[in-house]
Formats: sequence, C-alpha cells, structure tokens
Amino acid sequence: MDDREVEETRARNRFLVINLMRAAGVVMILFGIAIVQRLVTLPAIAGYVLIALGFLETFVTPQVLARMWSSNGRDGSQ
Repeated sequence: MDDREVEETRARNRFLVINLMRAAGVVMILFGIAIVQRLVTLPAIAGYVLIALGFLETFVTPQVLARMWSSNGRDGSQ
C-alpha cells in the first residue's frame, strides 16, 4: 500500500467511528426515553442519565474526535 491508500483507509475508518458514535448516542437517547416513559422497568433517573450521555455522545464526542483527528495542521498552539 502506498501512503495515499493508507490515508484514505484511515480517513474512512475515522468517518465510520464518528458516525457510529452518533448512532450509538441516538440509541442511548431513545432507550432513555423508553425508560422515562415506563416502557422499560428501570428507575427514571437511569433514563435521564442515558438521555444526557446520549446527547453528549451524539453531539460532543464526534466534534472532539474530528478536532483531534483534524489534518488542517492545527496543533492546539493557536
């Protein structure tokens, strides 16, 4: 493999990880809502915690990963 193929594979894998994180966050949110609505027999606080964590995983984590993996030459010193 040459360098270009390695970079394309790395970019594709990172894209997949970011989107899987978003999808897992949405699943957590939906499961949390199911708990709060008493469709699943768990304490309501567990549902609220899952909803909060799901929002973090859906919106914050992909941004952090994208910034961490950015190839724009930013090294955090700006």
